[in-house]
Amino acid sequence: MTLTEDRSTPSATAIPAARRAMIVSQLRTCGVNEQWVLEAMGQVAREDFVPADLKEAAYIDRGIALGDGRWLASPLVCAKVLAEAAPEKSDTALLVGDGAGYLAALLRPFVGSLDSVAPADAANAAGAGTYSLIVIDGAVEELPAALVARLAEGGRVVTGLSLRGVTRLAAGCKASGQVALQPLAELGFAVLPEFAAPKRWSF
Repeated sequence: MTLTEDRSTPSATAIPAARRAMIVSQLRTCGVNEQWVLEAMGQVAREDFVPADLKEAAYIDRGIALGDGRWLASPLVCAKVLAEAAPEKSDTALLVGDGAGYLAALLRPFVGSLDSVAPADAANAAGAGTYSLIVIDGAVEELPAALVARLAEGGRVVTGLSLRGVTRLAAGCKASGQVALQPLAELGFAVLPEFAAPKRWSF
């Protein structure tokens, strides 16, 4: 009898080891030292949020294409977004992205409530002053007014920001009805075409 190794799924020890390596080699070495962030990312099974044939790649240090224009952001991007959001149980939060995805799973235990909206629907979503925290899973060129309207005065936004082809982590607070995003650190976000800035003439 010939024995053959089944490579269709990772071994029982490979994935936990990859998750530990992610924390030590990807997150800590890039300045992610918030213990609560590291613990959250050590507990949430990232491999559960990718197709079966990509499970072995779940902990690589870059984004993973999920199909239909969707991406799972790299572990570092997810960690930096979570840390910058600093979610609290008093927060009513809105995730612009997959409400059943990895970033939602990281956020949900830390907030009082978490709603989600697809990027394609965010610009048209109704509501005013509903959320204290909005997290966008991807990079935007411009925040739509309808999304800003859904943020409570004093509420905060954490997102990727695409400026002249470079993506950065960015954050802002709503003051006097406006949100000014402050670029913080260059990171490799997937750009969301639904949030492209209107084309303007230049001379």
